[in-house]
Amino acid sequence: MVEPLQVSASDDARSRHYALVLERIEALLADEDDWTAAMATVACELHHGFGYFHWTGFYRVVGHQTLVVGPYQGGHGCLRIAFSRGVCGKAASSRLTQRVDDVHAVADHIACSATTRSEIVVPVLSAAGELLAVLDVDSDLPAAFGALDQLHLEQLCARLGARYGMDPPAMAHPNLRAK
Repeated sequence: MVEPLQVSASDDARSRHYALVLERIEALLADEDDWTAAMATVACELHHGFGYFHWTGFYRVVGHQTLVVGPYQGGHGCLRIAFSRGVCGKAASSRLTQRVDDVHAVADHIACSATTRSEIVVPVLSAAGELLAVLDVDSDLPAAFGALDQLHLEQLCARLGARYGMDPPAMAHPNLRAK
């Protein structure tokens, strides 16, 4: 593990820290082909690598317009989120990153934790453009996430989607795998 980066770090320190954390994630996932194991590893490494990441995890696409909580770190998350609700739902339906400096200013924000003040949600898309999941990171600090966080998390999610997005229905529903 690397020492957690604090929100007050400079842009240079933040970029260097992301490089270290993402390099560690790449090394840990080098021989891993299981999507759930990959999500768990990513959530753990990000959560413990950044002092301002207070809830870090994935919401998986499991049905028509439905996200279900996947591997995460932090307090309890919401169990199910419709694409029509909240910041995660908006990221899923638009397939665009949502970066929110003040969650209390978002009318349909879903308050899974009363302490959350800011949030970033990044879609994970397969190479074919299928939505696999969203990466959700919450902070108890206002405006915790900036352009560098967005850039690095989007790059990470793009790599995850390209690598693990070969067979989304089977990953979302293991019982549907061809026998």
